[in-house]
Amino acid sequence: MKLAKLKQLPKGFLFDFDGVVVDSFASHRAAWTSAFKELFQKELPAFPIELAGGSPHKIATYYAGTVGKTNQSNALYLLKDEHLDKFFQVPELLPGIREITAFLKENNIPYGIASNATRQFLKNSIHHLNIDFETYFGVQDYKKPKPAPEAYITLASELGFEAIDFKNIWVFEDSLAGTTAAKLAGMIPIGILTQYSESELREAGSQFVFPTVLEAFDYLKKL
Repeated sequence: MKLAKLKQLPKGFLFDFDGVVVDSFASHRAAWTSAFKELFQKELPAFPIELAGGSPHKIATYYAGTVGKTNQSNALYLLKDEHLDKFFQVPELLPGIREITAFLKENNIPYGIASNATRQFLKNSIHHLNIDFETYFGVQDYKKPKPAPEAYITLASELGFEAIDFKNIWVFEDSLAGTTAAKLAGMIPIGILTQYSESELREAGSQFVFPTVLEAFDYLKKL
């Protein structure tokens, strides 16, 4: 894919977590499976891709609804969160994360994570993978999770940015919900091809699209 040339590095970089920093599908699937079985004594249905990147509350409502128990969706959400921590599985680190965080530190560019995953999962993952993220927010930190823009506005503000800076902040996202959140925040969505196609991500608002963060890093270091 041919990329336009930037004149200078963006002021800041915000990262989604699942599908951008890590491949955590197995970790979440295991927690949903065990929680669903404990609560409903049934096997977990297949995960619908349209919920990818959505809040765990919405996912819990979907799963509870498959057995006609939407009134227990919050109980499922809480139990899944408990299982995710209690039976923690270290996710797989995706390419380019160590390289780009070292690059951003070297260039004194603020960065952090805003995810719809739980804060405890982020903390556990960052610790076990020994990755350099000091600032991160999880779903409990917002009133309105993605696709609302609050997650990225909250993170950018914590990193010291003002609204006037948002148009010069890159946001790495692999989901349509997260891409929408970044766009609504007035930032620059950067698509990562974990689960959606380039055309789908661009239609949602991605201004650049890369296979992984590694290719984004290779592009940025040449500026």
